Amino acid sequence: MGGKVAARESSYNNASAVARNPLLSSVKLIYYKIFAKMYSVMGAKSKLVFVNSSWTKGHIDDIWQIPDRTTLLYPPCNTENFLKISGPRSKRIVSVAQFRPEKDHKLQIESFAMFVEKTGRRDVTLTLVGGVRNQGDRDRVESLKQLSETLKVDELVEFKVSIPYSELYQILSDSLMGLHTMWNEHFGIGVVEFMAAGIIPIAHNSGGPKLDIVVPGTGFLAATAEEYSDHVIRVLEMTDEELEGIRERGREHVMGTFSDEAFSTVFIEKCVNELDMDLRWIEEFDAEDEERLEEFSD
Repeated sequence: MGGKVAARESSYNNASAVARNPLLSSVKLIYYKIFAKMYSVMGAKSKLVFVNSSWTKGHIDDIWQIPDRTTLLYPPCNTENFLKISGPRSKRIVSVAQFRPEKDHKLQIESFAMFVEKTGRRDVTLTLVGGVRNQGDRDRVESLKQLSETLKVDELVEFKVSIPYSELYQILSDSLMGLHTMWNEHFGIGVVEFMAAGIIPIAHNSGGPKLDIVVPGTGFLAATAEEYSDHVIRVLEMTDEELEGIRERGREHVMGTFSDEAFSTVFIEKCVNELDMDLRWIEEFDAEDEERLEEFSD
């Protein structure tokens, strides 16, 4: 954020009016530096710190300067239902993200339009699924619809706004590829859910998706419309065996790295060793829960 202000680069968190004005940019940069210093002083007093991705850890290590007390702990992602998805897929590309400016849906539509222009194909569709928080988000959806019309792909782009989980599940069950375009997202649970659902992810080449989620052999990374469109073409040219290999490796990565069990193991170990906390009650509680579930099922 500070880098964008210093470079006077307009972004969702740096208004163009500020970026164009040298004085406003200087004042904002001073504010960021003061805030970062206060944040650093307070954070350095922590005895144990958990961070949700390698990208986040890099920033916390740089600002707080306590790497020996900072532990990478991926969020627990309950993907059990998505892991059950199987069967044939249509030529659908899906995006699942709130219609907020930082999610950069504009790049998704531009990438899809570039794919259509390169190939001339009209048998592939793009479905944008997301929630809206306010009128600003609703206006953003309308501007995205207008963009798809301008780029002559409106007949191939579908918007699903604030839909129920059952409809989302059906869409994910039918989708071949998943687009993620947010720059420097700390983690990226949407990408994890794509992989769990057997969807080939094409994620932004930054942040958590780059460093932790889309590891080699589990999907693709991109940053420009050109790169996104090329990856879409590449996936469509793959054999069933190649696609299944990516799905299997992605699901293995999700189950082994982002599960509830993986989270609990690291969390309990660190709390017991670093904070001298007795967390045996958690394991006992889990065991009692399992016993009650078994009795209920019997």
